[in-house]
Amino acid sequence: MEAVAACGRLAALSLGLLLPAPAIAQRPALSPAVRPYVRVDTSLLALTNARVIDGTGAAARERQTLVIRDGIIAAAGPEGAVSVPPGALVMDLAGKTVMPGLVMVHEHLFYPTGPGVYGNLSESFVRLYLAGGVTAMRTGGNMNGFGEINLKRAIDAGQKAGPWIDATAPYLQGPGLPGIGQMNILRNAADAVELVRYWSDRGATSFKAYMHITRAELQAAAQEAHRRGLKITGHLCSVTYREAARAGIDDLEHGFLAASDFVADKKPDECPSGGKVQASLMALDLNGPAFTSLVAELVRRRVALTSTLTIFETFTPGRPLPPGLDMLVPPLRDTFLQQYERTSRATSSNYTTLFPKAMAMELAYARAGGLVVAGTDPTGGGGVIPGFSNQRALELLVEAGFTPLEAIRIVTLNGATYLGRASTIGSVAVGKQADLVVVDGDPSQRIGDVRNVSLVFKQGVAYDPAALIASVKGKVGIF
Repeated sequence: MEAVAACGRLAALSLGLLLPAPAIAQRPALSPAVRPYVRVDTSLLALTNARVIDGTGAAARERQTLVIRDGIIAAAGPEGAVSVPPGALVMDLAGKTVMPGLVMVHEHLFYPTGPGVYGNLSESFVRLYLAGGVTAMRTGGNMNGFGEINLKRAIDAGQKAGPWIDATAPYLQGPGLPGIGQMNILRNAADAVELVRYWSDRGATSFKAYMHITRAELQAAAQEAHRRGLKITGHLCSVTYREAARAGIDDLEHGFLAASDFVADKKPDECPSGGKVQASLMALDLNGPAFTSLVAELVRRRVALTSTLTIFETFTPGRPLPPGLDMLVPPLRDTFLQQYERTSRATSSNYTTLFPKAMAMELAYARAGGLVVAGTDPTGGGGVIPGFSNQRALELLVEAGFTPLEAIRIVTLNGATYLGRASTIGSVAVGKQADLVVVDGDPSQRIGDVRNVSLVFKQGVAYDPAALIASVKGKVGIF
Protein backbone atom coordinates (compact mmCIF):
# COMPACT_ATOMS: atom_id res chain seq x y z
CA MET A 1 0.00 0.00 0.00
CA GLU A 2 2.99 2.33 -0.46
CA ALA A 3 1.33 4.09 -3.40
CA VAL A 4 -1.79 4.78 -1.36
CA ALA A 5 0.29 6.30 1.42
CA ALA A 6 2.24 8.40 -1.06
CA CYS A 7 -0.93 9.60 -2.73
CA GLY A 8 -2.35 10.38 0.68
CA ARG A 9 0.57 12.69 1.37
CA LEU A 10 0.07 14.40 -1.98
CA ALA A 11 -3.66 14.79 -1.44
CA ALA A 12 -2.88 17.21 1.37
CA LEU A 13 -0.75 19.34 -0.96
CA SER A 14 -1.75 21.72 -3.71
CA LEU A 15 -0.19 20.66 -7.01
CA GLY A 16 1.64 23.82 -7.96
CA LEU A 17 -1.21 26.19 -7.09
CA LEU A 18 -2.85 27.28 -3.86
CA LEU A 19 -6.45 27.68 -4.92
CA PRO A 20 -9.54 28.23 -2.76
CA ALA A 21 -11.66 25.12 -2.22
CA PRO A 22 -14.59 25.12 -4.66
CA ALA A 23 -18.08 25.41 -3.26
CA ILE A 24 -20.49 22.56 -3.88
CA ALA A 25 -22.67 23.50 -6.83
CA GLN A 26 -26.41 23.77 -6.34
CA ARG A 27 -28.37 21.05 -8.09
CA PRO A 28 -29.85 22.40 -11.33
CA ALA A 29 -33.41 21.80 -12.46
CA LEU A 30 -33.21 19.09 -15.12
CA SER A 31 -34.65 19.78 -18.56
CA PRO A 32 -37.11 17.44 -20.34
CA ALA A 33 -34.21 16.38 -22.58
CA VAL A 34 -32.41 14.90 -19.55
CA ARG A 35 -35.40 13.25 -17.87
CA PRO A 36 -35.47 10.05 -20.02
CA TYR A 37 -32.08 9.10 -18.53
CA VAL A 38 -33.02 9.67 -14.88
CA ARG A 39 -33.98 6.75 -12.66
CA VAL A 40 -34.27 8.54 -9.29
CA ASP A 41 -34.53 12.24 -8.47
CA THR A 42 -35.49 13.01 -4.91
CA SER A 43 -34.30 15.42 -2.26
CA LEU A 44 -33.96 12.73 0.43
CA LEU A 45 -32.56 9.29 -0.28
CA ALA A 46 -31.15 6.43 1.80
CA LEU A 47 -28.91 3.74 0.30
CA THR A 48 -28.86 0.73 2.61
CA ASN A 49 -27.01 -2.62 2.83
CA ALA A 50 -24.31 -1.30 0.51
CA ARG A 51 -20.66 -2.22 0.28
CA VAL A 52 -18.75 1.08 0.20
CA ILE A 53 -15.36 1.68 -1.41
CA ASP A 54 -14.65 5.26 -0.38
CA GLY A 55 -11.89 6.09 -2.89
CA THR A 56 -9.17 6.82 -0.33
CA GLY A 57 -7.54 3.40 -0.70
CA ALA A 58 -9.15 2.10 2.48
CA ALA A 59 -10.64 -1.38 2.53
CA ALA A 60 -14.24 -1.84 1.44
CA ARG A 61 -16.81 -1.59 4.22
CA GLU A 62 -19.82 -3.92 4.31
CA ARG A 63 -23.46 -3.22 5.23
CA GLN A 64 -23.23 0.54 5.06
CA THR A 65 -25.97 3.17 4.93
CA LEU A 66 -25.67 6.47 3.08
CA VAL A 67 -28.16 9.29 3.46
CA ILE A 68 -28.24 11.80 0.61
CA ARG A 69 -30.01 15.11 1.12
CA ASP A 70 -30.29 17.67 -1.69
CA GLY A 71 -27.41 16.07 -3.57
CA ILE A 72 -25.02 15.99 -0.59
CA ILE A 73 -23.93 12.99 1.48
CA ALA A 74 -25.55 13.89 4.80
CA ALA A 75 -24.69 10.73 6.75
CA ALA A 76 -22.67 7.56 6.23
CA GLY A 77 -21.83 4.62 8.41
CA PRO A 78 -22.61 1.03 9.37
CA GLU A 79 -26.13 -0.29 9.35
CA GLY A 80 -27.72 0.53 12.69
CA ALA A 81 -25.39 3.44 13.36
CA VAL A 82 -27.07 5.66 10.75
CA SER A 83 -30.78 6.34 11.02
CA VAL A 84 -32.91 6.52 7.91
CA PRO A 85 -34.78 9.84 8.07
CA PRO A 86 -38.58 9.77 7.88
CA GLY A 87 -39.82 10.32 4.36
CA ALA A 88 -36.61 9.18 2.70
CA LEU A 89 -36.76 7.03 -0.40
CA VAL A 90 -34.93 3.82 0.57
CA MET A 91 -32.92 1.76 -1.92
CA ASP A 92 -31.65 -1.63 -0.73
CA LEU A 93 -28.25 -2.24 -2.39
CA ALA A 94 -27.52 -5.71 -1.04
CA GLY A 95 -24.85 -7.34 -3.20
CA LYS A 96 -23.86 -4.03 -4.74
CA THR A 97 -20.94 -1.67 -4.20
CA VAL A 98 -21.05 2.11 -3.93
CA MET A 99 -17.88 3.93 -4.95
CA PRO A 100 -17.08 7.52 -5.94
CA GLY A 101 -17.89 8.71 -9.42
CA LEU A 102 -14.87 8.44 -11.70
CA VAL A 103 -12.81 11.61 -12.14
CA MET A 104 -10.88 11.22 -15.40
CA VAL A 105 -8.36 13.74 -16.67
CA HIS A 106 -7.51 12.93 -20.29
CA GLU A 107 -10.80 12.62 -22.13
CA HIS A 108 -12.01 14.00 -25.44
CA LEU A 109 -15.25 15.00 -27.11
CA PHE A 110 -13.94 14.13 -30.56
CA TYR A 111 -12.96 10.92 -32.33
CA PRO A 112 -10.99 10.04 -35.50
CA THR A 113 -13.45 10.06 -38.38
CA GLY A 114 -10.91 10.18 -41.23
CA PRO A 115 -7.18 10.59 -41.89
CA GLY A 116 -6.08 13.54 -39.76
CA VAL A 117 -9.70 14.53 -39.09
CA TYR A 118 -11.39 14.46 -35.70
CA GLY A 119 -15.15 14.70 -35.66
CA ASN A 120 -17.11 16.42 -32.91
CA LEU A 121 -19.02 13.68 -31.08
CA SER A 122 -19.70 15.60 -27.91
CA GLU A 123 -23.39 14.72 -27.50
CA SER A 124 -22.94 10.95 -27.73
CA PHE A 125 -19.66 11.00 -25.81
CA VAL A 126 -20.93 12.81 -22.70
CA ARG A 127 -23.79 10.32 -22.40
CA LEU A 128 -21.38 7.39 -22.65
CA TYR A 129 -18.97 8.91 -20.14
CA LEU A 130 -21.79 9.31 -17.63
CA ALA A 131 -23.11 5.81 -18.32
CA GLY A 132 -19.66 4.37 -17.61
CA GLY A 133 -19.50 6.04 -14.20
CA VAL A 134 -17.60 9.22 -15.09
CA THR A 135 -19.09 12.10 -13.10
CA ALA A 136 -16.24 14.59 -13.62
CA MET A 137 -13.65 14.87 -16.40
CA ARG A 138 -11.06 17.11 -17.96
CA THR A 139 -10.92 17.28 -21.73
CA GLY A 140 -7.32 16.71 -22.79
CA GLY A 141 -7.30 19.07 -25.76
CA ASN A 142 -10.00 20.82 -27.75
CA MET A 143 -10.72 20.51 -31.49
CA ASN A 144 -14.12 22.18 -31.21
CA GLY A 145 -13.46 25.65 -29.80
CA PHE A 146 -16.53 27.07 -28.13
CA GLY A 147 -18.53 23.86 -28.57
CA GLU A 148 -16.93 22.16 -25.57
CA ILE A 149 -17.27 25.21 -23.36
CA ASN A 150 -20.92 25.65 -24.30
CA LEU A 151 -21.58 21.94 -23.72
CA LYS A 152 -20.06 22.21 -20.24
CA ARG A 153 -22.38 25.12 -19.48
CA ALA A 154 -25.41 23.20 -20.77
CA ILE A 155 -24.59 20.21 -18.54
CA ASP A 156 -24.04 22.46 -15.53
CA ALA A 157 -27.43 24.06 -16.19
CA GLY A 158 -29.21 20.68 -16.35
CA GLN A 159 -29.98 21.00 -20.06
CA LYS A 160 -27.93 17.93 -21.08
CA ALA A 161 -26.89 14.69 -19.41
CA GLY A 162 -23.16 14.32 -18.82
CA PRO A 163 -20.28 14.70 -16.37
CA TRP A 164 -18.96 17.94 -14.94
CA ILE A 165 -16.31 19.12 -17.40
CA ASP A 166 -13.03 20.91 -16.89
CA ALA A 167 -12.97 22.38 -20.39
CA THR A 168 -9.55 22.61 -22.01
CA ALA A 169 -8.82 25.34 -24.55
CA PRO A 170 -7.58 24.54 -28.08
CA TYR A 171 -4.08 23.08 -28.13
CA LEU A 172 -0.95 25.14 -27.59
CA GLN A 173 1.04 23.83 -30.55
CA GLY A 174 3.87 25.05 -32.75
CA PRO A 175 4.61 24.14 -36.38
CA GLY A 176 5.56 20.55 -37.12
CA LEU A 177 2.37 18.47 -37.26
CA PRO A 178 0.83 19.22 -40.67
CA GLY A 179 -1.40 16.14 -40.67
CA ILE A 180 -3.89 17.73 -38.26
CA GLY A 181 -5.33 20.86 -39.83
CA GLN A 182 -7.69 21.65 -36.96
CA MET A 183 -4.96 23.07 -34.69
CA ASN A 184 -3.89 26.69 -34.31
CA ILE A 185 -0.13 27.21 -34.74
CA LEU A 186 1.72 29.39 -32.23
CA ARG A 187 4.13 32.01 -33.54
CA ASN A 188 6.02 32.83 -30.32
CA ALA A 189 5.71 33.12 -26.53
CA ALA A 190 3.58 36.26 -26.73
CA ASP A 191 1.16 34.40 -28.95
CA ALA A 192 0.93 31.62 -26.35
CA VAL A 193 0.09 34.17 -23.65
CA GLU A 194 -2.55 35.75 -25.85
CA LEU A 195 -4.18 32.38 -26.48
CA VAL A 196 -4.32 31.63 -22.74
CA ARG A 197 -5.88 35.04 -22.07
CA TYR A 198 -8.40 34.75 -24.88
CA TRP A 199 -9.70 31.30 -24.00
CA SER A 200 -9.69 31.73 -20.23
CA ASP A 201 -11.71 34.93 -20.65
CA ARG A 202 -14.25 32.90 -22.60
CA GLY A 203 -14.63 30.03 -20.18
CA ALA A 204 -11.81 27.55 -20.71
CA THR A 205 -10.56 26.24 -17.38
CA SER A 206 -7.51 24.24 -18.46
CA PHE A 207 -4.74 24.29 -21.08
CA LYS A 208 -2.76 21.68 -22.95
CA ALA A 209 0.64 22.04 -24.59
CA TYR A 210 1.28 19.80 -27.57
CA MET A 211 4.22 18.12 -29.24
CA HIS A 212 5.91 21.03 -31.02
CA ILE A 213 5.68 23.81 -28.48
CA THR A 214 8.93 25.57 -27.48
CA ARG A 215 10.28 25.97 -23.97
CA ALA A 216 9.67 29.72 -24.06
CA GLU A 217 6.09 29.28 -25.26
CA LEU A 218 5.39 26.64 -22.60
CA GLN A 219 6.82 28.73 -19.79
CA ALA A 220 4.93 31.84 -20.88
CA ALA A 221 1.65 29.90 -21.16
CA ALA A 222 2.17 28.25 -17.77
CA GLN A 223 2.87 31.58 -16.07
CA GLU A 224 -0.24 33.18 -17.55
CA ALA A 225 -2.42 30.17 -16.72
CA HIS A 226 -1.15 30.12 -13.13
CA ARG A 227 -1.72 33.86 -12.83
CA ARG A 228 -5.36 33.12 -13.57
CA GLY A 229 -5.54 30.18 -11.15
CA LEU A 230 -5.61 27.59 -13.95
CA LYS A 231 -3.43 24.58 -14.80
CA ILE A 232 -1.55 23.39 -17.83
CA THR A 233 -0.76 19.87 -18.97
CA GLY A 234 1.17 18.57 -21.94
CA HIS A 235 1.63 15.82 -24.49
CA LEU A 236 5.23 16.76 -25.21
CA CYS A 237 8.13 15.91 -27.49
CA SER A 238 10.05 19.07 -28.44
CA VAL A 239 10.26 19.93 -24.73
CA THR A 240 11.56 17.27 -22.35
CA TYR A 241 9.75 16.34 -19.15
CA ARG A 242 12.54 17.83 -17.06
CA GLU A 243 12.39 21.10 -19.02
CA ALA A 244 8.61 21.19 -18.73
CA ALA A 245 8.73 20.69 -14.97
CA ARG A 246 11.14 23.59 -14.67
CA ALA A 247 8.87 25.69 -16.90
CA GLY A 248 5.98 25.14 -14.49
CA ILE A 249 3.86 22.43 -16.10
CA ASP A 250 1.32 20.84 -13.75
CA ASP A 251 0.79 17.49 -15.44
CA LEU A 252 2.34 15.25 -18.09
CA GLU A 253 0.22 13.14 -20.44
CA HIS A 254 0.65 9.50 -21.52
CA GLY A 255 2.77 8.41 -18.59
CA PHE A 256 6.42 8.45 -19.71
CA LEU A 257 5.77 7.39 -23.31
CA ALA A 258 5.97 11.01 -24.54
CA ALA A 259 9.25 11.72 -22.71
CA SER A 260 12.08 12.76 -25.04
CA ASP A 261 14.48 13.14 -22.09
CA PHE A 262 16.40 9.97 -22.92
CA VAL A 263 17.25 10.73 -26.57
CA ALA A 264 21.04 11.15 -26.64
CA ASP A 265 21.22 13.79 -29.40
CA LYS A 266 18.02 15.65 -28.46
CA LYS A 267 18.17 19.25 -29.76
CA PRO A 268 16.50 22.11 -27.84
CA ASP A 269 12.91 22.80 -28.88
CA GLU A 270 12.92 20.05 -31.52
CA CYS A 271 10.93 16.83 -31.49
CA PRO A 272 13.33 13.97 -32.30
CA SER A 273 12.51 12.25 -35.57
CA GLY A 274 12.85 8.72 -36.85
CA GLY A 275 11.41 6.90 -33.86
CA LYS A 276 14.21 8.05 -31.57
CA VAL A 277 11.89 8.65 -28.60
CA GLN A 278 10.49 5.13 -28.70
CA ALA A 279 13.97 3.64 -29.22
CA SER A 280 15.32 5.53 -26.20
CA LEU A 281 12.43 4.34 -24.03
CA MET A 282 12.82 0.73 -25.14
CA ALA A 283 16.50 0.84 -24.13
CA LEU A 284 15.89 2.69 -20.86
CA ASP A 285 16.95 1.03 -17.61
CA LEU A 286 14.22 1.77 -15.07
CA ASN A 287 16.70 1.23 -12.23
CA GLY A 288 19.31 3.52 -13.78
CA PRO A 289 20.02 7.13 -12.82
CA ALA A 290 18.54 8.67 -15.98
CA PHE A 291 15.05 7.45 -15.10
CA THR A 292 15.22 7.57 -11.31
CA SER A 293 16.59 11.13 -11.25
CA LEU A 294 13.83 12.32 -13.59
CA VAL A 295 11.21 10.68 -11.40
CA ALA A 296 12.71 12.32 -8.32
CA GLU A 297 12.63 15.78 -9.90
CA LEU A 298 9.06 15.44 -11.14
CA VAL A 299 7.92 14.25 -7.71
CA ARG A 300 9.79 17.10 -6.01
CA ARG A 301 8.11 19.62 -8.30
CA ARG A 302 4.69 17.99 -7.70
CA VAL A 303 4.02 17.25 -11.34
CA ALA A 304 1.13 14.84 -11.87
CA LEU A 305 1.41 12.00 -14.39
CA THR A 306 -1.57 10.95 -16.50
CA SER A 307 -1.87 7.27 -17.37
CA THR A 308 -3.57 6.64 -20.73
CA LEU A 309 -3.02 2.91 -21.09
CA THR A 310 -6.25 2.38 -23.02
CA ILE A 311 -4.99 4.18 -26.12
CA PHE A 312 -1.66 2.34 -26.12
CA GLU A 313 -3.40 -1.00 -25.75
CA THR A 314 -4.98 -0.46 -29.17
CA PHE A 315 -1.47 -0.17 -30.69
CA THR A 316 -0.19 -3.38 -29.07
CA PRO A 317 -0.41 -6.81 -30.75
CA GLY A 318 -2.06 -9.60 -28.83
CA ARG A 319 -4.37 -7.43 -26.76
CA PRO A 320 -8.13 -8.09 -26.54
CA LEU A 321 -10.66 -6.12 -28.55
CA PRO A 322 -11.60 -2.96 -26.67
CA PRO A 323 -15.11 -2.88 -25.21
CA GLY A 324 -17.95 -0.79 -26.57
CA LEU A 325 -17.28 -1.04 -30.31
CA ASP A 326 -20.98 -1.65 -30.98
CA MET A 327 -21.57 1.99 -30.02
CA LEU A 328 -19.93 3.12 -33.28
CA VAL A 329 -21.64 3.63 -36.62
CA PRO A 330 -20.72 0.65 -38.84
CA PRO A 331 -18.13 2.48 -41.02
CA LEU A 332 -16.14 3.63 -37.99
CA ARG A 333 -16.44 0.23 -36.34
CA ASP A 334 -15.26 -1.52 -39.51
CA THR A 335 -12.35 0.89 -39.90
CA PHE A 336 -11.13 0.14 -36.41
CA LEU A 337 -11.61 -3.61 -36.79
CA GLN A 338 -9.46 -3.54 -39.92
CA GLN A 339 -6.75 -1.71 -37.99
CA TYR A 340 -7.07 -4.18 -35.12
CA GLU A 341 -6.53 -7.08 -37.53
CA ARG A 342 -3.43 -5.40 -38.97
CA THR A 343 -2.06 -4.85 -35.46
CA SER A 344 -2.80 -8.44 -34.49
CA ARG A 345 -0.98 -9.78 -37.54
CA ALA A 346 2.13 -7.64 -36.99
CA THR A 347 5.20 -9.80 -36.54
CA SER A 348 7.01 -7.06 -34.65
CA SER A 349 5.94 -3.90 -32.85
CA ASN A 350 7.68 -1.46 -30.52
CA TYR A 351 4.57 -1.57 -28.34
CA THR A 352 5.21 -5.20 -27.46
CA THR A 353 8.03 -3.76 -25.33
CA LEU A 354 6.67 -0.28 -24.68
CA PHE A 355 3.19 -1.20 -23.38
CA PRO A 356 4.34 -3.27 -20.37
CA LYS A 357 7.20 -0.82 -19.83
CA ALA A 358 4.71 2.06 -19.69
CA MET A 359 2.87 0.19 -16.96
CA ALA A 360 6.08 -0.37 -15.00
CA MET A 361 7.08 3.30 -15.25
CA GLU A 362 3.70 4.49 -14.00
CA LEU A 363 3.84 2.10 -11.07
CA ALA A 364 7.39 3.27 -10.29
CA TYR A 365 6.23 6.89 -10.30
CA ALA A 366 3.46 6.17 -7.82
CA ARG A 367 5.77 4.15 -5.58
CA ALA A 368 8.19 7.11 -5.56
CA GLY A 369 5.44 9.37 -4.22
CA GLY A 370 4.19 10.89 -7.48
CA LEU A 371 0.55 11.60 -8.14
CA VAL A 372 -0.76 9.30 -10.87
CA VAL A 373 -4.08 10.22 -12.46
CA ALA A 374 -5.80 8.60 -15.44
CA GLY A 375 -7.66 9.17 -18.67
CA THR A 376 -8.46 7.20 -21.80
CA ASP A 377 -7.70 9.48 -24.81
CA PRO A 378 -10.28 8.33 -27.42
CA THR A 379 -8.13 9.32 -30.40
CA GLY A 380 -5.34 7.41 -32.19
CA GLY A 381 -6.86 5.04 -34.73
CA GLY A 382 -10.12 4.71 -32.82
CA GLY A 383 -11.45 1.89 -30.68
CA VAL A 384 -11.33 3.81 -27.39
CA ILE A 385 -14.99 4.28 -26.52
CA PRO A 386 -15.97 6.65 -23.67
CA GLY A 387 -17.40 5.03 -20.57
CA PHE A 388 -16.34 1.53 -21.60
CA SER A 389 -12.72 2.65 -21.86
CA ASN A 390 -12.85 4.33 -18.45
CA GLN A 391 -13.76 1.00 -16.89
CA ARG A 392 -11.03 -0.66 -18.94
CA ALA A 393 -8.53 1.87 -17.59
CA LEU A 394 -9.10 0.48 -14.09
CA GLU A 395 -8.45 -3.07 -15.28
CA LEU A 396 -5.20 -1.99 -16.95
CA LEU A 397 -3.98 -0.19 -13.83
CA VAL A 398 -4.45 -3.41 -11.90
CA GLU A 399 -2.62 -5.30 -14.63
CA ALA A 400 0.20 -2.76 -14.18
CA GLY A 401 0.60 -3.80 -10.55
CA PHE A 402 -1.67 -1.47 -8.61
CA THR A 403 -4.11 -3.10 -6.23
CA PRO A 404 -7.80 -2.68 -7.10
CA LEU A 405 -8.18 -0.16 -4.27
CA GLU A 406 -5.17 1.80 -5.50
CA ALA A 407 -6.53 1.81 -9.04
CA ILE A 408 -9.90 3.07 -7.82
CA ARG A 409 -8.17 5.84 -5.92
CA ILE A 410 -6.25 6.88 -9.05
CA VAL A 411 -9.47 7.38 -11.03
CA THR A 412 -11.41 9.02 -8.20
CA LEU A 413 -9.66 10.92 -5.40
CA ASN A 414 -6.39 11.42 -7.28
CA GLY A 415 -8.23 12.96 -10.22
CA ALA A 416 -10.21 15.21 -7.90
CA THR A 417 -7.00 16.22 -6.13
CA TYR A 418 -5.35 17.24 -9.39
CA LEU A 419 -8.42 19.26 -10.41
CA GLY A 420 -8.48 21.04 -7.05
CA ARG A 421 -11.90 19.56 -6.23
CA ALA A 422 -11.03 16.97 -3.58
CA SER A 423 -12.97 18.91 -0.95
CA THR A 424 -16.22 18.28 -2.85
CA ILE A 425 -15.81 15.11 -4.98
CA GLY A 426 -13.56 12.09 -5.40
CA SER A 427 -14.40 10.12 -2.27
CA VAL A 428 -17.43 8.92 -0.34
CA ALA A 429 -17.55 11.17 2.71
CA VAL A 430 -20.10 13.16 4.67
CA GLY A 431 -20.42 16.70 3.33
CA LYS A 432 -19.27 15.82 -0.18
CA GLN A 433 -21.34 15.90 -3.32
CA ALA A 434 -23.20 12.65 -3.96
CA ASP A 435 -21.35 11.72 -7.15
CA LEU A 436 -21.44 7.94 -6.86
CA VAL A 437 -21.35 4.77 -8.93
CA VAL A 438 -23.31 1.66 -7.98
CA VAL A 439 -21.89 -1.58 -9.39
CA ASP A 440 -22.98 -5.19 -9.10
CA GLY A 441 -20.24 -7.13 -7.33
CA ASP A 442 -17.07 -6.16 -5.48
CA PRO A 443 -14.39 -4.33 -7.49
CA SER A 444 -12.07 -4.33 -4.48
CA GLN A 445 -11.70 -8.07 -5.09
CA ARG A 446 -12.48 -8.33 -8.83
CA ILE A 447 -11.69 -5.12 -10.66
CA GLY A 448 -13.64 -6.34 -13.69
CA ASP A 449 -16.84 -5.81 -11.70
CA VAL A 450 -16.53 -2.10 -12.53
CA ARG A 451 -18.09 -3.01 -15.88
CA ASN A 452 -21.34 -3.85 -14.06
CA VAL A 453 -22.60 -0.30 -13.50
CA SER A 454 -26.26 -0.27 -12.49
CA LEU A 455 -26.68 3.38 -11.42
CA VAL A 456 -24.66 6.57 -11.63
CA PHE A 457 -25.42 9.36 -9.18
CA LYS A 458 -24.48 12.91 -10.03
CA GLN A 459 -25.36 15.48 -7.38
CA GLY A 460 -27.68 12.88 -5.87
CA VAL A 461 -29.64 12.26 -9.09
CA ALA A 462 -29.49 8.62 -10.23
CA TYR A 463 -28.96 8.13 -13.96
CA ASP A 464 -29.78 4.93 -15.83
CA PRO A 465 -26.67 3.66 -17.70
CA ALA A 466 -28.75 1.35 -19.89
CA ALA A 467 -30.92 4.22 -21.12
CA LEU A 468 -27.91 6.43 -21.81
CA ILE A 469 -26.17 3.68 -23.75
CA ALA A 470 -29.29 2.73 -25.72
CA SER A 471 -29.73 6.34 -26.82
CA VAL A 472 -26.43 6.29 -28.76
CA LYS A 473 -25.81 2.62 -29.58
CA GLY A 474 -24.73 2.25 -33.18
CA LYS A 475 -24.86 6.04 -33.65
CA VAL A 476 -21.47 7.22 -32.34
CA GLY A 477 -19.97 9.03 -35.28
CA ILE A 478 -23.14 10.93 -36.11
CA PHE A 479 -23.56 13.30 -33.14
